[in-house]
Formats: sequence, structure tokens, C-alpha cells
Amino acid sequence: MELSAATESFVEHLARVRRLSAATVRAYRSDLVDLHAATGEADLRDIGLEELRDWLWRASQRGDARSTIARRTAAVRTFFAWAVEEGLVPHDPTVRLVTPKKPQTLPAVATADGVRDMLDELAARAAEGDVRALRDHAILEILYGAGVRVSELCGLDVADVDRDRATMRVLGKGSKERVVPFGAPGLRALNAYLVRSRPVLQARAESTSPALFLGTRGARIGSRTVYGIVSRELGPVLGERTVGPHALRHSAATHLIDGGADLRAVQELLGHASLGTTQIYTHVSSERLSAVYRTAHPRA
Repeated sequence: MELSAATESFVEHLARVRRLSAATVRAYRSDLVDLHAATGEADLRDIGLEELRDWLWRASQRGDARSTIARRTAAVRTFFAWAVEEGLVPHDPTVRLVTPKKPQTLPAVATADGVRDMLDELAARAAEGDVRALRDHAILEILYGAGVRVSELCGLDVADVDRDRATMRVLGKGSKERVVPFGAPGLRALNAYLVRSRPVLQARAESTSPALFLGTRGARIGSRTVYGIVSRELGPVLGERTVGPHALRHSAATHLIDGGADLRAVQELLGHASLGTTQIYTHVSSERLSAVYRTAHPRA
């Protein structure tokens, strides 16, 4: 089977059988299309270890980041493992393919005081009754209070929220559901949005949407809009021009651990499949502690 045809079958398997997110499926397809560009319309059986090494070498020569090359290595590993299971190739050529190590980078984290001041300022603007400020305040309170991903926030419906318990049901990676709390400030902001803002936004749409958060035209809000909101409000706090919603998730996790939260509880809240993913926030906390020590202790 030719690589392009196998790629289409593979991404369909990822979407329908493994039920991966659309973004993850697009990433796999993109990596395999890049391999196709390097090898031409080759048959799967003609792609061996040397061809794969040459592909990754070309990527490094054109300046691709090590993280990108590592992701592509992981993509072809998964692809050829599937091809072996399907009987498309007799053996897996990626067995001896070396994965470059990703550089260890710590996520951007705002201080608790910085986040509080930002949310207080936005709450003051929302109190004046501005429809967008009410919505944006609720969005940021939920992103920080519940530590949810932007895709999870955009996928929320009104029916997913239990306001009596201040919890919400989110659909995470791999279509795994979890129930997360979002705190009293988040509940107040959400109640204000549902009463004073969402009905106004809903009235602008031609049809009723079940979505919790709506865009200015009354349809379900998109991730790009949320990115813009976070970048505008949180960017000045971190001193960066562009900041994504994950910065609030990172900040929430770090502040929980700083406050003594159990690592397993944080893992469950964030919906991490592996505890190792959650452990990066212990490194963030230790880095922050070291910075404070260096600036404050006379023996530092």
C-alpha cells in the first residue's frame, strides 16, 4: 500500500476507533504528510530505518525544533505499529529509530497576587454590566478556578454545570469525562454571566445553542477567541505580548501545589493520564522557591 493511502486509513482509525481529538488527528496527518513529501509516493514496504533517519535529519537541517522532531518520531512509531497490526508491513522499521530528547522547559506561571489583581480588575469592569466583560470574567475565573483546557472550556454546555455544587462535567483528552470544582469566585462570575450576559448573546443567534460560553454572534465560543481574551488580560501580568489559556492552567496547578495540594488530587483535577505530567509543577514550585531564596536570604 502506498504511504498516502495508508495515512488516510490510519487517521480514520485514530478518529473512529481510538477517538482522538480532531487536533491530535490533524497533527498525526501533518507529520505523515511531511514524511510523504520526503519519500515521495513510496510503498510502505520500501520505507525503512534509513529513509526515516534521513527524513528526521532533513528536518533538523532546516531548523525544526527538537520538540517537533520528537513529535514526528512518536507519530511514525504509532503509525508503523498500526501498519504491522494491519498486516501492511512485515516488520516495524521504527524499532531502532532514536527519539531526540525534548528540551526541559518550564511553563509560564503568573503569581497568585498577579492573577487575583487581574481577576479583580475584570470583575470591576463586569460589575458595570458590559456583556463581554461579564463573559470574559466568567471564562477566566473558570480557566483558573477549574484548571481546564481551552478545548474543554469551549466544549462545555449549560447542562454540564452543577451550580448547587459548584462543579462541572468536562470532556477531556481521549473522550474521558471528569467532574471538577471551580470555586466560589467562579460561581459568582458564572451566575452573573448566565443572568446578565448570556441571554443577550443568545438573542443575537438565529438558533438556540446549548453551549455555556457564547461568542459575540451567539454561537459556541471558539478557542481562538478565548486565546485573545487570555492574551489581552493575562499578558500584562506575565509581561508577555501573547499568552495562551494554558498559562492559567499552569498557574492554577502550581498554586495548588504551593498551597500543599496532594499531587494525585492535582492530577485528577487536571485530567492528566500520567502522574509524570503533573510532576512538572513540583519543579515549577521549586524553581520559584529558589528564586525567592536567592533574592531574600543573606547566605544565598
